[in-house]
Amino acid sequence: MDSVLNPYYVDIVVFLVIYILLGLGLNLITGYAGQVSLGHAAFFGIGAYASAILSVKGGLDTWLSMILAVVITFVFSAILGLPSLRVREDFLAITTLGLGLIIQSFFKNSEITGGAYGIDSIPTPSLFGWKLDNSGYLLLVLVVMAVGIYALKKMTSSRIGRAWMVIREDETVAKAMGINTTYYKVLVFAIGGAYAGAAGALFAHKVSFIGADSFGFSVSATVLSMVVIGGLGSIRGTLFGVSLLYLLPEMFRLFKFDFIDMKYLDMYKMIIYGLLMVFVVRYRPKGIFGKTGAKLKSLQPHKAGTPKDGDSHA
Repeated sequence: MDSVLNPYYVDIVVFLVIYILLGLGLNLITGYAGQVSLGHAAFFGIGAYASAILSVKGGLDTWLSMILAVVITFVFSAILGLPSLRVREDFLAITTLGLGLIIQSFFKNSEITGGAYGIDSIPTPSLFGWKLDNSGYLLLVLVVMAVGIYALKKMTSSRIGRAWMVIREDETVAKAMGINTTYYKVLVFAIGGAYAGAAGALFAHKVSFIGADSFGFSVSATVLSMVVIGGLGSIRGTLFGVSLLYLLPEMFRLFKFDFIDMKYLDMYKMIIYGLLMVFVVRYRPKGIFGKTGAKLKSLQPHKAGTPKDGDSHA
C-alpha cells in the first residue's frame, strides 16, 4: 500500500488528524465547558516531550511511552487547570496564555527536554514487526481520532457533559443546582489536555524530532481559530474548522498560484485566518456549526423560576 499512497498526501492527512485531536480537546474545554484557554499548545508539547523522553532517554517501548504520555498530560493538565477555579473569561485566557509561555520556556531551557537542541531520533512505533510509517501511521492516527470522537460524543451526552454545559451557560446557576463546579472544571482541563497529549505523542513519533518552537502561542492561536470558526460545542464544527484552515495553505502549495509568493505563505495564512475570524464572529458568533445552548433549554424555566416547570427539576 505504501507504494500506492503518495507520502506527501499521507503526511498532510496525518498532520490534519493530529490537529483535529488538538481541536477536539480545545473544543471540549472552551466550547462545551466555556473555559477559554490560550495555552493549549502547552498540553500538546507536554504529550510530545513526555513520549519522546520516555522512549529515547528512558528506553521504554514506543507504545508504552505514548500511553504514559497521555496519562502524564492528563495529570499536568488538571494541575494547570486549577487557575480556572479562581479566574474567569478574559482573566482565564490571560492566565492560560502565561502558563503556555512558561511551559514553552521550560521546554527551551531545560536539560531533560534537550534545551534549544530539542530531542531527535524519536522511534516510529511498530506492530507485529511492521514499522508504522506512511500508510501504517495514517491508519494509526485515524483509529485514535475515531476513538477520540466516540469518547467525546459519549462524554458530552452524559451527565458529565450536561454539567459542563450548565457551567458554560451560567456557573452561578450550576452551583445553585448542586453541581460541583470545582471538580468539573478541573476534569474538563484534564480530559481536554489528554486529547492534546495524544496528539503530541503522535506528532513526536511521526516527525522523529521535536523542539520548543513547535509548541508556541501561534499553535494555540491557530487551533483556537479553527475551533471558533468551525463552531463552539460541536464535533462536526471542529472537523470542519480544522480541515478548512489546515488544508487551505496546502491548496496554495499544491496549485502554486502565480500571484502568491510562497516565501510569505505563513503571513498570508494568518491574514486569511484573521479575516475568517472577523467574518465568523460578526455573523456567526458561535461558529459555522456552533450550538447555541439548545440542550439547556430545559434548564431555562428552572433558572427563571417558572412555577409550572419547577417540579420537573426537583
